[in-house]
Amino acid sequence: MAPLISRLLIANRGEVVVRIANTAHRLGISTVGVYSDLDANALHVDHVDVAVGLGGETPAESYLRGDAIIAAAKLTGADAIHPGYGFLAESAEFAQAVIDAGITWVGPQPRQIRLLGNKVSAKAAAVEAGVPTSPLTEVVPGKAPAGLTMPVLVKAAAGGGGRGMRIVRQHIDLAEAIAAASREAEAAFGDGAVFVEPFIERGRHVEVQIIGDGFGSVLHLGDRECSIQRRNQKVIEEAPASNLADGVREQLIEGALALARHIGYEGAGTVEFMVGSDDTISFLEVNTRLQVEHPVTEAVTGVDLVELQLIVADGKRLPITQDDIEITGYAIEARIVAEDPAQGWLPDVGTLASFTIGDGVRVDSGVRSGSLVSPAYDSMLAKVIAHGSSRREAAAVLHRALRTAFVAGVQTNVGCLASIAVEPDFLRGDTFTTYLAEHPDVERAALPAPALETLLIGATMTLEQVARSHNPVTGFAPSGWRNLRTQGQRRTWTVGGVDHQVEYTVADGRTTVSLGPWPEPDADGALSPDDRRSVEVRVLHHDVSNGSMALEIDGVRTLLRIVVDGSIHVSSPVGAASFTLAPVFVEPDTDQLGSGPISPLPGTVIAVHVSGGDSVERGQLLMVVEAMKMEHKIVAPDDVTIAGIRFNVGDRVDTGDILVDFDDRIGEQSDV
Repeated sequence: MAPLISRLLIANRGEVVVRIANTAHRLGISTVGVYSDLDANALHVDHVDVAVGLGGETPAESYLRGDAIIAAAKLTGADAIHPGYGFLAESAEFAQAVIDAGITWVGPQPRQIRLLGNKVSAKAAAVEAGVPTSPLTEVVPGKAPAGLTMPVLVKAAAGGGGRGMRIVRQHIDLAEAIAAASREAEAAFGDGAVFVEPFIERGRHVEVQIIGDGFGSVLHLGDRECSIQRRNQKVIEEAPASNLADGVREQLIEGALALARHIGYEGAGTVEFMVGSDDTISFLEVNTRLQVEHPVTEAVTGVDLVELQLIVADGKRLPITQDDIEITGYAIEARIVAEDPAQGWLPDVGTLASFTIGDGVRVDSGVRSGSLVSPAYDSMLAKVIAHGSSRREAAAVLHRALRTAFVAGVQTNVGCLASIAVEPDFLRGDTFTTYLAEHPDVERAALPAPALETLLIGATMTLEQVARSHNPVTGFAPSGWRNLRTQGQRRTWTVGGVDHQVEYTVADGRTTVSLGPWPEPDADGALSPDDRRSVEVRVLHHDVSNGSMALEIDGVRTLLRIVVDGSIHVSSPVGAASFTLAPVFVEPDTDQLGSGPISPLPGTVIAVHVSGGDSVERGQLLMVVEAMKMEHKIVAPDDVTIAGIRFNVGDRVDTGDILVDFDDRIGEQSDV
């Protein structure tokens, strides 16, 4: 049943635009996109039929400008607007403005968005519908209610995506958590209202996908689990939820349908719950939009949720019944983000030197090789979705796709995701919201030594090949040729903050590579033992144009993919890594570099907590920098006196900028 919509404006950016446009194009609907100045050449702009520039760089200057988006729809003749998720997707005011402009709104009715978009009123509606839930306490910045049983969760009343949310374990930290959550919620959603509810320490985040039409029909499309999270934002999602008792699953589905029917819900939505280790159920919220993790539901049901959204928006009945929906197999989705799990999930920015994902999976992405990863927007690059007849099969397919992925240019969590996919507790379905805290090894996931050695040799041979091809004078001679050769060519590579030493010699057309620290003289001039492992290497094939190299290492052939952009990025069927050549000579430290904490990445200062002349203690909060919609706290590394503040609220900062100057350290103890 094709919708009547003829031209659809997708009021968003990135992968969700590409995903929605794919369905629209399949249905014969033309598409309109919008873009900020930073996104003028983004993938989503090329994927739609026509796009309108909104100007600006930040969300407030572009994707949050509802008036400009409606004007773009009128300019291009769009007769419908799909908000995607994030930005204006859950703005009742924007939905009403779209309708008032005579344009079809693809989403729930504004009154439903308003009711369910506020978690306080949504809880009240859930109670009325008989949905299991927990009590909440409304709070305001500057006041911390007494008498609460800790731990608690501070949550933004509006929005979603884990923003404006803080776990608090001690009452002394509650006031600051309320203030920070309110500030983050105001910046993200334009609404700083927050509340406090009990925190389920070791629970599971389970949600139910629903969709309703304007004729009283409300369906569910099964459940999903999204318990593996960092900063209350999802990392791994799957459908259906594993190890969930049938009685619990039934209660979740019945509760979700009861709430949807209670308010006559229209469109797609997600009802979220927390399930305790004792199977207690607590209603969390309703997301009145297409959910980021909707592909796992599509994979196990075969239903295109965007198509159903368009049909309902057209005022038609749902073309399917509950009996038509069957759950087949298991699906797991992994979110690739530009963040470094080993560094506390610190976001990274830059240009993607390479972006390819292994086969056998669905990839929803808004980036490609050459895409700019900006601090102005969310850090998510793509979603990788694997489907299998069993959960273990889906995990195996996901693991291979991630291990063979080649994402280079920024730090990502690809290695972490691949490690989770084969981790024993994950495979058993023991996935709680505490999973990452209980499994720190997956965040520091390292390649097996043989795989890293192969990539290391690939980087070394790439540098060798590039050096030979760019040497017009002595390129005819063997590498490292000299009259008196005493040693091979030595290289020190840095990967993940660790140095790796390589030495290689070329003789009679053969290359011998020694891996590991080379012998160094001691105080008496005697060399340390040579414990390095040596291998014989042949470059069988090297195609600079497509970045491929075939290496034979001790008789075993491996095909590598390589990108050179200052660093050397190498990918193989068992993993990938980025190598930086360590300098031969290192400049000594100088006092000219300044003193004080630096910004970990480009961003905007949103709070300054100290002034010049203040004496602060180690760990005390100095400043807060926002980047990629996340707050990064800058704290004192020791007991110090503040000499001066270099940036004020609203100022933009770059990576490495010194934020605060220290006068001198106080309270230091002499070692004598």
